[in-house]
Amino acid sequence: MATDPLSDVLRAVRLRGAVFFALNFRDGEWTAGAPAAKVIAEAVLPGAEHVMEYHVITRGSGWAAIEGEPAVRMETGDIVIFPHGDAHVISSAPGLTPPPFDPQWMLAMRNQPRPIPVSFRTPTDFSIGTPAPEMPVHVACGFLGCDLKPFNPLIATLPRLLHLPAADNGAWVAQVISQAVEASHHKRPGGDAVLERISELMFVDALRRHAERLPESGAGWLAGLRDRHVGRALSLMHAQPGRAWTMDALAREVALSRSAFHDRFNRFVGQPPMQYLAQWRMQAAATLLRESRAPVVTIAHEVGYESEAAFTRAFKRAVGAPPAGWRRAQQAAQAHGGVQGHA
Repeated sequence: MATDPLSDVLRAVRLRGAVFFALNFRDGEWTAGAPAAKVIAEAVLPGAEHVMEYHVITRGSGWAAIEGEPAVRMETGDIVIFPHGDAHVISSAPGLTPPPFDPQWMLAMRNQPRPIPVSFRTPTDFSIGTPAPEMPVHVACGFLGCDLKPFNPLIATLPRLLHLPAADNGAWVAQVISQAVEASHHKRPGGDAVLERISELMFVDALRRHAERLPESGAGWLAGLRDRHVGRALSLMHAQPGRAWTMDALAREVALSRSAFHDRFNRFVGQPPMQYLAQWRMQAAATLLRESRAPVVTIAHEVGYESEAAFTRAFKRAVGAPPAGWRRAQQAAQAHGGVQGHA
């Protein structure tokens, strides 16, 4: 039985999203900057271990850039995501320098109803709280949070700046987000939840579109999913993490010699198959610890460990805490309505 590794990973790392700002800009020169996501993570997605920012141009056009990378042109409907949480700039033209950003301002706004309307007359003259639909440039700004530990193979495979043009079958995303942002201004029940789900759906769609654009010679976990042999192996390991897999058994399943399979998997994924399996087992175990009441020994057996002691040692190496203690910390965080990060 095979499974969908991308869906597995997105569920396991607890992807969650939020549309935080609805920005409006006047004609002429405009620019706005954002610090590294880790600086403002606690304000936008409290408790998230890793935070990414994204922007959707719902009207007009502009540019987006991070330091050390060329700026990209954004048209209506385009999406830009910063998977590694880099500081960045959006602007009316390349090379514009935004005014200094004070993270305390965002912390002070953390409990305001979202998305927070911000209307810019100039880069330093803006008003908060009142939408300006008459302005020609509209940008929805949001954040996505996820876990990195015990194992998240996805983030490392993404570029620092991921640009998804609307022309690549993505125009619907901007239309839906634009409508949801407009509806949120009327404070209808459930508006926050709608925007959160749309953010998450947007990210999943962006990943799929990005994977489809990867060259045949590309490497990385997403490229591995597209490869007939490596993708099959990943599906098998995700579907049955507790099976007593060996290199020979996996190679037979994907119809390659042992050495050819090892080399091919390592080239795409960046690590040997058995190392990947060990790390995915830890992620599968974390999900079971969080979502079930099964004893630790039962979970150990489900993810392929013959003894609870061996599993406990491996899990502690992966997250810094033994399974039982980690589970208690997760339960305590959930009881207080937060998301527990990993040490």
